[in-house]
Amino acid sequence: MIGPLLRVAASAVGARSLHVAAREAATRTLLTLGAGIALTVGALCLTGAAFLVLERTIDPAGAWAIVGAFWAAVGLLYFAFTAARRRRG
Repeated sequence: MIGPLLRVAASAVGARSLHVAAREAATRTLLTLGAGIALTVGALCLTGAAFLVLERTIDPAGAWAIVGAFWAAVGLLYFAFTAARRRRG
């Protein structure tokens, strides 16, 4: 008599913990997506502002070259750190 009641209670607790885990996973996914969007918008705005300042100081071609070189350096550093992290384990 007690065995089936314990199974029902255990299944209810298991279902509740799965529901909580699914909610936490969805929350983390949405927060990560929001952070990615914020980072992208911030990078675009700062790139545009930097380009405008450089364009007023030097010619547009030079401004594009400097902005492009900056983002190329950022990309190279990102891939270098990613590769180093994968080698470590």
